[in-house]
Amino acid sequence: MTPLLDRNQPYAIGLFRIVTGLLFASHGAASLFGVLGGAHGGGTVPAGAWPGWYAAVIQLVGGVLVLVGLGTRAAAFVASGSMAYAYFSVHQPDALWPLQNGGETSALFCWAFLLLVFTGPGALAVDGLFASRTAAGRSRDERSPEAVTA
Repeated sequence: MTPLLDRNQPYAIGLFRIVTGLLFASHGAASLFGVLGGAHGGGTVPAGAWPGWYAAVIQLVGGVLVLVGLGTRAAAFVASGSMAYAYFSVHQPDALWPLQNGGETSALFCWAFLLLVFTGPGALAVDGLFASRTAAGRSRDERSPEAVTA
């Protein structure tokens, strides 16, 4: 059973990345454009309002980047930091525990994105396409006669 799980680990990480990115981007789209019920039950965040508008931009852009797997580690790092900021500046002053202060979503997103910083994008990521093309190009260059004589 373990070899089967190990062999499919990149796909599980990839699906985790896709779902997490989609959910995060949905929060940003709701806040910026009023879709999916809007920000906090309706409406949008005013453009340039600190910190809500900037958080929504990070959510939308970071979520899409993580969703497609482009610059995953960097996008996840920024997203994780923004959620840590949200937790400690917005939620934690109200109470210590996330269940008491309404910060479960911020805490979960923070740790989910931090996990992606360390695991990478997994399978089904645009990053993987670039990596495989670069590796294929390097292999081709190493086999070419010009590489041998240079």
